[in-house]
Amino acid sequence: MTDGTTWLAAPHSIAFGGYHVVIARGLSPQELADRLAATLLYEAEHVIEAVGEHTGDSLLELMDNTYGDPLDGIGLRLGHAGDWTYAVAYGGWPGEFGPPAPISRDGAHVCLLEYEEENGKPVPPRFEYFHDGRLLSAFNLHLDASWGYQGVDGDPATAARLQELLTAAGLPDPERDQREVHRTALNVVETFFGLSLPKDPIVHGALPAVLLEPA
Repeated sequence: MTDGTTWLAAPHSIAFGGYHVVIARGLSPQELADRLAATLLYEAEHVIEAVGEHTGDSLLELMDNTYGDPLDGIGLRLGHAGDWTYAVAYGGWPGEFGPPAPISRDGAHVCLLEYEEENGKPVPPRFEYFHDGRLLSAFNLHLDASWGYQGVDGDPATAARLQELLTAAGLPDPERDQREVHRTALNVVETFFGLSLPKDPIVHGALPAVLLEPA
């Protein structure tokens, strides 16, 4: 039993500051972690250090003890739901990961769900879906024209169908509360792409965790 993705729209659903979740089909948790580490922008190479099973809170506590501040490192908790593998990032992940297109090489399906909730700009949540290195769809989940929302980007047929579903859901709607827009947009993409992301194991359970360490 899975919970889709709409629960991510709740305030601080995973950790204070927002969320960075990558969902993949066709990759094991270890492969997903390795490929995510390879996209980090500011070091030549990173290695994966397994640190056992952790809740979100205990991983942040470990990172605090290891680095002096959880924001000085990046950790991942890993799991799977149905056909999908997922990685949830903790610590100083904002701005650290490059585009996920390389993660989807060799036929993998990869979705990025990201929201820098505490960014002072503020930055809207975003969704990106790649398959085999090719962008199928991407858009701003607030559908906010002030951030350049011009509809769904990506493969023309996929983007057009997704746009139709967003329109049918009443979006964009500048009068609607942004959190409700966020939740509705997540519901559209989870239904369209069949995404699975279990809430209880991520929010309350212990999952295998790794730190992404400079080599």
